[in-house]
Amino acid sequence: MANQVVFKRPLPANSSTNGIYPPDSPGQIRECSFLVIGAGARGNAYAEALLQSDNFAGCFAAVAEPIPFKRNRFGRAYIKDWQHEEPGAGMSFEHWKDFVLYEKDRRIRRDRGETTPPGVDGAFVCTLDELHAEIIAGLAPLGLHIMSEKPLATTLIDCLKIYRSLQPPGTESPQTIFSIGHVLHYSPHNMLLRKLLLEDEAIGDILSIEHTEPVGWWHFSHSYVRGNWRKESHTAPSLLTKSCHDIDLLLWLLCSPTASSNKKPHIPSHVTSTGSLKYFKRARKPALAGNATNCIACPAERECLYSAEKIYEERHLAQGNGGWPVNIIDPEIEDIMRTAGKDTAITRLRERLAEDYDENTPQVEIDRRPWFGRCVYESDNDVCDDQVVTMTWEDDPLPADDNTIMLSRLKARGSKIATFHMVAFTEKQCERRGRVYGTKGEIEYDSKTIRVYDFATQRTQTHHPPQPGGGHGGGDAGLAEQFVKAVQAVKMREMAVTEAQKTHIGCTLEEVIRSHAMVFAAEEARKEKKVVDWADWWQVNVEDAVHHAENLSSDVGSAGKGKRNFA
Repeated sequence: MANQVVFKRPLPANSSTNGIYPPDSPGQIRECSFLVIGAGARGNAYAEALLQSDNFAGCFAAVAEPIPFKRNRFGRAYIKDWQHEEPGAGMSFEHWKDFVLYEKDRRIRRDRGETTPPGVDGAFVCTLDELHAEIIAGLAPLGLHIMSEKPLATTLIDCLKIYRSLQPPGTESPQTIFSIGHVLHYSPHNMLLRKLLLEDEAIGDILSIEHTEPVGWWHFSHSYVRGNWRKESHTAPSLLTKSCHDIDLLLWLLCSPTASSNKKPHIPSHVTSTGSLKYFKRARKPALAGNATNCIACPAERECLYSAEKIYEERHLAQGNGGWPVNIIDPEIEDIMRTAGKDTAITRLRERLAEDYDENTPQVEIDRRPWFGRCVYESDNDVCDDQVVTMTWEDDPLPADDNTIMLSRLKARGSKIATFHMVAFTEKQCERRGRVYGTKGEIEYDSKTIRVYDFATQRTQTHHPPQPGGGHGGGDAGLAEQFVKAVQAVKMREMAVTEAQKTHIGCTLEEVIRSHAMVFAAEEARKEKKVVDWADWWQVNVEDAVHHAENLSSDVGSAGKGKRNFA
């Protein structure tokens, strides 16, 4: 992939990725406006971050969402000029393609001198994972800045198509800001952890790290047994859909240089993985459950840890929580509880949980939606519920010169190893924890504290990073803030795109591709029970494919699963 470069001068006011539909010219209004595509949990999380923050100027001006209830609820909550059920022009779209058609027409009318509503500066893509590739490729010609929820796409070939749509052949770097929903980069906890490791060198050079994502016993059953991400053939492996930002976090800590450094990244040499679906399958079904496939009618329901009634009704709705995960089952339950009361909401929930399928149900109907009342031992899930990934780095010293000794050339570039464990069966829910072992000390961390032990002094210092509100330890708000700041810097011509990308986003499009590629390589290693040579794998599956773009199908989003060789 081409190296990133910094433009000497800001781009012309009418620049876009292809020059066909130039966006609105930069002006004196610092506030940036955005479109959200997908008004579900993640879209609302970023919207809430923008609404609550006083530190940056950004707002949502439009929503594209196929479900009317979600679309109208988002508009009323987050779009300031939305008038009840009657949004203004350019605010509400049933489909993202409707927005693209509207925006192209708006720009044509604007260029003819007609009075038109202002356009948006960027878009938050918060749809199902398998839709990202088509959406991003469709938005790219508009020259909008884009933040995509993770993962970038569900296949490597679609990731590369996104890369090519944002950085076409012949260009040195993307001409718009791009961010990915790797929120772990932006939490105060992880920002401090990286500073301690890479800038302060609190434990010397890193030798190894062990990092765990405890998914949570009922959370895994909700999302990866009954929910949207239960089948690899329909979405992607759980290592991608759940843990791609953990793999990215490890590469951010062990591979990517600091923002102030111009050194090349320290690339891993090998990756391997092992894991499987260990528990959520028919062989583990209690005998008392018999032939039951749904919790509502199951004779073992009162004894089952994974009873849908226990998890959704007793654990959440009966306690007054109509939000996540209950509103994933029915997005209207929160409003029902507020307007008609808890009992009515519980009746609605039980109706939804009673929905089931049998051998006569068309497969397309089974695949198109989650089944939250389904027995966890009778679901059609196939993704791993327990997996380990091991990444290995070899010595990679910087080039020698007359004044550089080997020790300094190996600084932060010595051999090391990272082990990642994704496990479903935990008390903690997504509260990452781990240990980092260095030449001068050891760091232990969870999602709240960082404990640094110094070998020389035999002393321990414990850090308590700020714990702001919002999701992922403040990571949701941090990502939204940095994305808006980057867009604002480009809009006001304070920075060129490459500079704003490095300063505010903190990672490049190539780094996004690298971390996703690592997941696909790890999955290949797991399925084929082998150790993957990273340099060889990257050359064949990424470099050769992206530099021979004609071999990438123009039908973005249609790639089959399990592809590995695109040369």
